[in-house]
Amino acid sequence: MDTPEAAPPGVDPSTPTFARVYDYFLGGKDNFAADREVADMVMQLVPEAPVVAQGNRVAIGRAVTWLAAEAGITQFLDIGSGLPTSSNVHQYARDAAEDARVVYVDNDPIVLAHGRALLTETGVAAFIQGDLYEPEKIFDDPALNRLIDPARPLGVVLAAIIHHVPDDRDPAGVVARLVERLAPGSYVMLTHLHDAGNDPRVEEAKQILQSGLGGSYFRPAAEIEGFLTGAGLTVLEPGAAHVTEWRPDGPRGPLEHPLHTQMVAVLGRKD
Repeated sequence: MDTPEAAPPGVDPSTPTFARVYDYFLGGKDNFAADREVADMVMQLVPEAPVVAQGNRVAIGRAVTWLAAEAGITQFLDIGSGLPTSSNVHQYARDAAEDARVVYVDNDPIVLAHGRALLTETGVAAFIQGDLYEPEKIFDDPALNRLIDPARPLGVVLAAIIHHVPDDRDPAGVVARLVERLAPGSYVMLTHLHDAGNDPRVEEAKQILQSGLGGSYFRPAAEIEGFLTGAGLTVLEPGAAHVTEWRPDGPRGPLEHPLHTQMVAVLGRKD
């Protein structure tokens, strides 16, 4: 008989979460059997899924680096940050701007425990509990306000989180309510599962993710861009592009893997 895996207080190891499935795709160890079961089902259908997850991290790094080095953004807010990896937002930002500061936000208990232990750094990074559906609580959090000034431009990272918002919870409205709290000159970087309409595996992948994780929604690129434009943001070139092709400081590069059509990145600016 297998020995039950130990979990921190308040964490149910029998219920998979996307943060831990994603951790497994990235080669991490902060996951449980239930997470690995969902991940293995996805990889049976899409063996390249870990490559898509890695491409997502590459896009985050390109965006944060560009924002810190070229756009002058020194304050970042990473909502739905997930478990710490080998390359985190504050590391990308600090490499480009030594005075950059980052607030990480998540509502998963195991993410909070690991994030607070590994990512909190006085004067550099803080980790707070928050919910995407309640932006006012995020922006009013004392720990956030001690580290960054929401009245000044922010770089907001929404990586692989909006595709967990079902249509009946109004993903466009969720993004718009968040953007309302941002100062002019702020940026929002979003990555999202993509349905190009030509991959027969997408429908089955939807079913696996929605049954195992409670909801993951593949959407067309135009709809994904619309989450930003509908909130009043100007979408920067090259628009919604495959995560390995997306690079705001130069032309779109070659598509490194066809499965990256299943994840796109887009960056918008609040003028």
